Amino acid sequence: MAGWNPWHGCRKYSAGCLHCYVYRRDAKYELDASAVRKNAAFDLPVRKKRDGSYVLKGPDEVACCFTSDFFLDAADDWRAEAWRMMRERTDLHFFFITKRILRFYERLPEDWGQGYENVTIGVTCENQAAADERMPFFQRLPIRRKIIVCEPMLEAIDLSPYLQGIAQVAAGGESGEDARLMRYEWALSLRAQCMAAGVPFWFRQTGARFEKDGKVYRILRRHQSAQARKSALSWAGLQEE
Repeated sequence: MAGWNPWHGCRKYSAGCLHCYVYRRDAKYELDASAVRKNAAFDLPVRKKRDGSYVLKGPDEVACCFTSDFFLDAADDWRAEAWRMMRERTDLHFFFITKRILRFYERLPEDWGQGYENVTIGVTCENQAAADERMPFFQRLPIRRKIIVCEPMLEAIDLSPYLQGIAQVAAGGESGEDARLMRYEWALSLRAQCMAAGVPFWFRQTGARFEKDGKVYRILRRHQSAQARKSALSWAGLQEE
């Protein structure tokens, strides 16, 4: 899987942003993560080698804009070109996750139609308030493949009204020294909701502070994904039955 960050930096937007990993990482280098800037790799999807072949080879998945937000207002002037590059590289499948889905129509390309076949859009729902604000709008949007990401998951969330047309739900806790608590029963409940709706569920990682059976565990970053796998909570969908 390739990575493409056309711009870097973000502005904190909602409860899930409190301990943003981009801010933590930039702070180590005395950088201001709120200062949004276009990256030197902005044109990476269409960049070519001397022989004329693309630097990014297809078919492949490309994780996009994971050090910012694709719908950030500070990136409005750059977004049209980013869409154009995605449209050009139909041999690549781009996906990104946003908290700002309400800005979806800002600089949307004219030929979007029902969505580009090679673009997946995920929306973060860190708590019930975020789900209830973002999901009704998200459900109505013309997007070919939609996912929901409850990460960092800050409380129990009922997604059952919003799962129609969703390709996957992912969940996980918060990383970092100041991480807020993630509870096993929250993930278990989401899994049950997904199974009832026939939607694949991915328990991606536990976070740094994870509670199960009344006991709170401090889990190092390098073990968080492995511990989530050991929980066996992930469910691949109806084909698993």
